[in-house]
Amino acid sequence: MEELEPRRRESDRPRGKLRKGMYLLPSLFTTANIAAGFYAILQTVHGASGDAWHLDFAAKAIGFAVLFDGLDGRIARMTHTSSDFGRELDSLADVIAFGVAPALLAWMWGFHLLPMIIAPDLRLKITELGSVACFAFLMAGASRLARFNIAKNPQPSNPGRPGKKYFVGMPIPAGAGVIAAIVHYSGGAPVTSWWTAMIWLMMVVVVGYLMVSTWRFYSFKDIDFRSRHPFRLIILIAVLIALIWHFSRQILFAIAVLYMASGVLWRLQWIFHRKTPPAPPVNREASQNP
Repeated sequence: MEELEPRRRESDRPRGKLRKGMYLLPSLFTTANIAAGFYAILQTVHGASGDAWHLDFAAKAIGFAVLFDGLDGRIARMTHTSSDFGRELDSLADVIAFGVAPALLAWMWGFHLLPMIIAPDLRLKITELGSVACFAFLMAGASRLARFNIAKNPQPSNPGRPGKKYFVGMPIPAGAGVIAAIVHYSGGAPVTSWWTAMIWLMMVVVVGYLMVSTWRFYSFKDIDFRSRHPFRLIILIAVLIALIWHFSRQILFAIAVLYMASGVLWRLQWIFHRKTPPAPPVNREASQNP
């Protein structure tokens, strides 16, 4: 009885106590996500010297962070290694890689590096407005993550096709991807005119709004990589990878903008469909009888 007592005490421990440790494989990808975000911040700071390639490298790092963020969730679900610790770590990583890094990049690329030939007062006002817009983007992304963490079975305000899985609001990796794709499309060369800076300011505000909106965006979570798919899908994926490898600026820009536009178009389609009155029922007997 004395030998069994320690085992009995160990089994009687409360189950609500947190376990120490984490699942290694998905956490490695989350760590890579954080590293890519930190590298993007460093490259953006170096880009203050005016070298465009630093800003381009920052945009590429955010793109790799999007890839790592998608992989850690997929791997955790496929290997059944999801945990509360992993979800919290992933949220903190997203704030760094998809909140702080793209907000700083958007401000540096679109506002801080405006040429000195612009009127000093106008340049100062644009820079100040840009800092407010980039801060709003950061707050929108953090709020989007907080809402996602506490929501249980969220439903968009404009529901889509049954059986399809949607995000409520544009996810923060997609929002950061739009910022990074536009910067990468320019090769990192910063904005050079005040009117382009104002367009960029509106773009940053729109992306931030889409993240906190309740509009639907396709999540791709209903795609099961463990099930069988037509061999043509492998060819399409291979062609897409090859296109990104050779024409990354154009292809990534198109993917980011089209995904952002998809949520807007679905919302407009739902609004117009809701406002259109239903057609009156046709009385077949009256139409057949003269």
